[in-house]
Amino acid sequence: MQMSSSLLPKKLFLGFLLLCFVLPTWGQNTRTKYSFNPSWKLFVGDAKGAEMPDFNDTDWKAVTLPHAWNEDAAFKVSIDQHPTGIAWYRKHFVLPKNTQGKKIFIEFEGVRQAGEVYLNGQYVGIHENGIMAFGFDISPWVKYDSENVIAVRTDNAWDYREKATNSRYQWSDKNFNANYGGLSKNVWLHVTDKLYQTLPLYSFLQTSGTYVYAKNFDIKGKKATVVVESEVKNEFSEPKTVSLEVEIKDLDGKIVKTFTGNPQTLQPTETKTLSANAPLSDLHFWSWGYGYLYTVTSRLKVNGKIVDELPTKTGFRKVEYKDGMVYLNDRVLMMKGYAQRTSNEWPALGLSVPPWLSDYSNGLMVESNANLVRWMHITPWKQDIESCDRVGLIQAMPAGDAEKDVEGTRWTQRTQVMRDAIIYNRNAPSIFFYESGNESISENHIAEMKALKAQYDPFGGRAIGSREMLDSKISEYGGEMLYINKSAHIPMWSMEYSRDEGLRKYWDEFTPPFHKDGDGPLYKGASAREYNRNQDTHAIEDVMRWYDYWRERPGTGKRVSSGGVNIIFSDSNTHFRGAENYRRSGEVDALRVEKDGFYAHQVMWDGWVDTERFRVHIIGHWNYQTGTVKDINVVASGEKTELFVNGKSQGFGARSSNFLFTFKNITWQAGSIKAVTYDAKGKVLAQDEIKTAGEPVALRLTVRSHPTGFRADGADVILAQVEVVDKDGNRCPTALNMIHFNLTGEAEWRGGIAQGPDNYILAKSLPVECGVNRVLIRSTTKVGKVNLIANAEGLKSAELNFETTPVKVNAGLNEQWPSDGLKPLLTRGETPQSPSFVVTRKSLDIADIVAGANQEKAQASIDDNELSDWINDGKISTAWIKYTLKKTATLDEVNIKLNNFRTKVYPLRILVDDKIVFEGNTEKSLGYFKALCKPTKGKVITIQLMNENSGKDDSQIGVEMGGKKLDDGIARNDANTKGNFSIIEVEFIEKVK
Repeated sequence: MQMSSSLLPKKLFLGFLLLCFVLPTWGQNTRTKYSFNPSWKLFVGDAKGAEMPDFNDTDWKAVTLPHAWNEDAAFKVSIDQHPTGIAWYRKHFVLPKNTQGKKIFIEFEGVRQAGEVYLNGQYVGIHENGIMAFGFDISPWVKYDSENVIAVRTDNAWDYREKATNSRYQWSDKNFNANYGGLSKNVWLHVTDKLYQTLPLYSFLQTSGTYVYAKNFDIKGKKATVVVESEVKNEFSEPKTVSLEVEIKDLDGKIVKTFTGNPQTLQPTETKTLSANAPLSDLHFWSWGYGYLYTVTSRLKVNGKIVDELPTKTGFRKVEYKDGMVYLNDRVLMMKGYAQRTSNEWPALGLSVPPWLSDYSNGLMVESNANLVRWMHITPWKQDIESCDRVGLIQAMPAGDAEKDVEGTRWTQRTQVMRDAIIYNRNAPSIFFYESGNESISENHIAEMKALKAQYDPFGGRAIGSREMLDSKISEYGGEMLYINKSAHIPMWSMEYSRDEGLRKYWDEFTPPFHKDGDGPLYKGASAREYNRNQDTHAIEDVMRWYDYWRERPGTGKRVSSGGVNIIFSDSNTHFRGAENYRRSGEVDALRVEKDGFYAHQVMWDGWVDTERFRVHIIGHWNYQTGTVKDINVVASGEKTELFVNGKSQGFGARSSNFLFTFKNITWQAGSIKAVTYDAKGKVLAQDEIKTAGEPVALRLTVRSHPTGFRADGADVILAQVEVVDKDGNRCPTALNMIHFNLTGEAEWRGGIAQGPDNYILAKSLPVECGVNRVLIRSTTKVGKVNLIANAEGLKSAELNFETTPVKVNAGLNEQWPSDGLKPLLTRGETPQSPSFVVTRKSLDIADIVAGANQEKAQASIDDNELSDWINDGKISTAWIKYTLKKTATLDEVNIKLNNFRTKVYPLRILVDDKIVFEGNTEKSLGYFKALCKPTKGKVITIQLMNENSGKDDSQIGVEMGGKKLDDGIARNDANTKGNFSIIEVEFIEKVK
C-alpha cells in the first residue's frame, strides 16, 4: 500500500525528499568507496558522553581530515614538546538509499596514538599502535535510513600503553617519531554487496584483500604474465558460484586485456581466494622516475552479472637482488637517496597534507636524482606510498622500531605491524625493501620476518632485511648507518649517512648574516660544528660523503657497495643537534626550498650507476661586496672543470672527491661566473652560469597547487612563493627583507617558517631567506575568491588572486577523492636497455693465505663478512699476512677495511713477489682505504705493518654527539693498542684496460 505524501509529517517528508533527490545512488550490486574526510567536528579534551549520538557538538571546531589536532605546533616547538592528550572527533553522516542489506566498512589510514571508535553510541573497537591503517565492519551498528554519528576518542600520549599487555610501543619515541595527534590521515567508507572482495586490513577484519603481481618477465620483449589473487567472502545465507574477471587499463584508460579465472562456489560465511592470470605484451614497466601505473579492475560475477568491482592501481617491474647489487628490469641500479622521517612534515600542518603536496615533495627527491627513500623507523602512510608509486621513487618500508632488537610483547607488536603493512601495501610497485629493524636483529627474528613475506608477498619482488645484518646467513639485504659496507652476495647499502646540519638562510661567511661554518652553541658540552654549517660547507660535506660510496660502486670489483641514503631530504621537526629546535640536515628546507646540497646530489646521482647525464653546479651565488675574495666550489661530473669570471678563465679547479672542483681565492667582480666541465679529451659536457642580481626593487608571488585547482574541501592547500627581485626579475640572493602578507577570502592562513621567534610559525609577517620564502594557505569548505598581497618596505608589492573550486559533499560523503587528477611522473623515461656501468676493475682470486699469527682466522680477511676479521697478536713482528693468487696477475690497487677505520692510521707496506709496490699511511674513512700500488705483475702479495699504528686519536670522529660510541669496525676494545693489525676485508684489484 502506498502512503500519500499528504499523510506524512512535513519534516519527515522533506527528509524523504532529501534522501531521494540529494544523496547519490550507485549501481545495485557493485561497491562504492567514499572519501570520509569531510564534515568532522573536533574537540581537544576528554568530553564526557561524546560517544553518544545525541551529544551536542554544535560548538566543536569543524575540520576536514586529515587533520592533526596539534598541527599548530609543527616546527614551532621541538619534538619532545609536541602537545599530547585526549581529543575527540565526531561526524554525522547519512547513507544513500538502496544500502539496506549492504556491507559497510570503515577504513582509517591511521591514528596517533590510539583511537577508540564508536558508532551511534556503540563501541566498535580500538586501534593502538599509532602506525598502521585499521578498519571495521560497521554493518551491525549502522543506520541505513537515518542519520549516523561516528565518534573517535584519540590519545597521543608519548607513554601510551597497549591496554591488553600494558606495554609501551618502542616506536613512540621523542627522537624521531613526530607526534601529530588524532586523525591525521585519510578515512574511507566502503559499501559492498554481501559477496565481496575483502579489504587488506588483517588485524581487525582478518582479511587480506587483493594481490596483484607479475611473473615470467621478458623485459626486452616487454612481456610478462599478470596474476590477480583476490580474497572473496560470501556473507549470504546460500552458496554462491562466482568467477573472477580481470580488466587491465593502461595509463590512458585504454583496455589492454580482459581475462577470467575458473568459477568457484563459496558456501555461506566461507572465505576463499580466487585467481586469474594472463600474459600481457607491449608492457610499460614501472621504473625509477617513470611511475607508469595500470588500473587492474577485479570483478566478481555471478551468473554473468557483476556483483563487486575493485580497481587497483599498480605497476609491473622485475627486481632481483644478487651479486651484491639491485637489478631493476634487468639493469643494475645503485641505491641513491634519502633516509626521510616518516612524518615527512610541513610547518603548521604536520604530516596532514593533500596528496598533490606529497607528490611535489616526493617528486623533488626524484628531481634531485634520488631513486630511493628509506622511511625511518615506522611504516609510511598510504598517501606517501601511493605518491612514490606515481613519481617513480623506490621505497624501503619499515615496520616499527627505535634503535634495537626487542623481545616478547614488543617484538610481537613489531611483527604484527610488518604483517599488516605487507598486506596493506603489497600492490605498491615502488616498495622494494621491507625493513625489519633500525638495528640488527637476531637470525630467529629475521627468519620470522622472512616467513611473513613468504606467506603474504611471495611474488612481489621484494627483499626483507634490517639495518646492519652484516653476518646474517638469511637476510636479503643489509647495511650499516654512516659506513661503507660491501658484498658479493646480498645488496649492502648505507641506511643513513651525512648527518651534518645547516640552515638554508646561511650562504657562507661572506654573505649576510655572515655565518661562519660551525658558528653556534655547543651540543651537550661538545663542539657542534657539524650541526651549524652554512650552505657552502654543507654541500661540500654531501659531496665528500657520497664519494666514499661512489668509488665502491658496481664495476669496481667483486665486492661492491650498493649505495646509500643521505639523512634527510627535508628539514624535519624531529631530533636536532644545532642551534634551532628542529633537524636541518635536509637538502631542502621545511617548505621544500632547495639548498645547494640538492643540486650537488643532482649532479652526482644522474645515472643508474655510472654518470649518464653530465651536469655542473656552482655552489653559492654571485652577489658580494667589493673586495670579497673567496674560494669557489663547483660540483661537476666531468673529468676537469674550468671557471670563468666575466668571460675570463680562472683556470681549472683542484679536483677532490671526484665531483668537487675548488678554485682558490677568486676575486668577486659584478657580472657573471660560469663553470664548464669537460671530458678527458676536452669535450664540453655541461655548464652552469650565475649572474649578479641588481638592487632589490619588487616582490614576486607565484603559486603551486593541485593540477585541477584549489579545492574548497577544507583540507587542500596552495604553496605560495615570494621572492625579492631586481628590475629584470632576477632573484636577489642576499635579500633578507621582512614580508608582510594580507590574506582575504575563502582561505585559512597557515604561513611558513624562518629563523626567528617560534620559527615564525603562523605569523603573517616573516622574512625571506636568500631572497625567497614560501607560505601555505588552506582552503575552507566554501567556494569563493581568495586574495593574497605581499608587501615589504621599499619594494613594489605583489598580489595573487584565485578562486577555489567546488567539491561535492553529500551528507558527509564524497565520491571525489583527494588524489583525483594527479598524474604519474614519467620524466626519466623507461628503463634503458644498455648496461648501467662499465667494468673498470676486477678482483683477483685467492688460493692460499699465510698469517704472522692467528692463522686459523686468516680466512676471515676475505670471507665477505664485515663482522669478522683477522688480527695478529699485537706484536709488530707478527703484523703481516701473505696471500697467494690463483694465477699470476697485475696488482693495481688494494682495497682494505681495517679495524678502527674511522679513528686509526696504519703505516702499511705492500709487496708483490717481495717487490715493494706501496708504502704509506692509511687514511681515516667511512670504511675502506684504497692503496694505489705501482702496477706490478706477480702471484704472492704481502701486507705488513711497518711500525706501530697510531692508536686511538682524540678527534672525536668515532663518537656521536653526546658521547655515544659509534661502530668503528669489529666489536672489540682495541683502545690504545699500537701493535695490533686487524684486517676486516681485503680485495686485490687489477684494472680493466
